[in-house]
Amino acid sequence: MTFLTAGGVNYAARIARAELLASRYPFAQEMLSFYLHIARFQKEFYERLPKSWGRRPVAPADGNLRSELHLTVLLEPFGRFLSLVEARGPAPLAAHAQRFMVQGNKAWVSALEEFWKVGLQESADSGAHSDTPATDPLQAFLSRAFLQPYAEFIAGATLPPVSAMTCCCCPRCNALPLLGVLRPEGDGGKKFLQCSFCAHEWSFLRILCAHCGEDREEKLSVHMAEQFPHIRMESCETCRHLLRTIDLTKDGNAIPMVDDMAAVPLALWAEQHGYQRIQQNLLGT
Repeated sequence: MTFLTAGGVNYAARIARAELLASRYPFAQEMLSFYLHIARFQKEFYERLPKSWGRRPVAPADGNLRSELHLTVLLEPFGRFLSLVEARGPAPLAAHAQRFMVQGNKAWVSALEEFWKVGLQESADSGAHSDTPATDPLQAFLSRAFLQPYAEFIAGATLPPVSAMTCCCCPRCNALPLLGVLRPEGDGGKKFLQCSFCAHEWSFLRILCAHCGEDREEKLSVHMAEQFPHIRMESCETCRHLLRTIDLTKDGNAIPMVDDMAAVPLALWAEQHGYQRIQQNLLGT
């Protein structure tokens, strides 16, 4: 099996890793079981996009990944996605999906467009942004989980952006970073940030806060948990934000976004020590 590499999208690898970690970590079984339903849907959706897209160019003409939505390819799959969440999701989310399903296409278009554009709108207005809108977090989950493979598909068809190694938001879609990733290079590891939305990775400095840009070493710390030796928790005392970094030099089989979701106890550690993640993962773990 071919596993995820920088810039690649391999849902089969994500699914296989989630199945493995669900068997390894009993505390993560329930969440990963739900994620597996989501990932299998995302895989099918992603693989159907080339055929359903039609003659329309995939890469946006203006280079802005979030410039517009190709709604024709979205509405039918979104209805199926809502049915899946209603059947397989935790009770509050399932109930929300059921209520939202009966609202129909007009409400679906409004919600998807709001989420698709929110990062750019907030960045332009305030200089800071998040891919979790101020609206209902349950609705934000539905939009984010559904649109993720769509965003990855567009990102894969777009020329790689040129970005500085101090860029703290995704140079493709302007979303916040979900994770750091250390990939083997030479005798050590090269650091990347992974986007929380389109999963694009870009190079980043090892000693730099990915939220506020703090570069004083005395303000930056690395914390490790024995249970997850390949996951670094990089904290900043200036802004009190934390970035989890998946170290592939220690576990080359890790799939960063999946290993992050499985590391449930790390969320409790961060809360107890007063740190906030720059951007939560899909399951909020």
